[in-house]
Amino acid sequence: MDRKTKIRGYKNTPRPMGVFRIINKVNGKVLIGSSLNLTARLNRFKSELKLGSCRNVVLQKEWKEFGHEAFIFEELEILEPLDDPNYDPAEDLKCLEELWTEKLKPYGEKGYNKQPQNIT
Repeated sequence: MDRKTKIRGYKNTPRPMGVFRIINKVNGKVLIGSSLNLTARLNRFKSELKLGSCRNVVLQKEWKEFGHEAFIFEELEILEPLDDPNYDPAEDLKCLEELWTEKLKPYGEKGYNKQPQNIT
């Protein structure tokens, strides 16, 4: 198999999408998020934290305080794509993330997510 064929095969390989969690083993705080490409998003989080450029200020502070050994990065739920070529998983990902944040309530002392504003 030539290089171009391998590259094309890699680009055409579907990436896992779904909901992820970052856990601080020291204090139990978590961050819940979702992505169309879980592997890339978790790798980007790790890189941002290592470089000190994570936009989540509290998570970045605790990463610096406790070190990378104190954190676990995991996939919570994988969203299987539909066979429909017009399928847009964005809304399904948003719903899955909301379900997990409702379940785990990763706000304040329990997590790094911002509490949603109640709209009346």
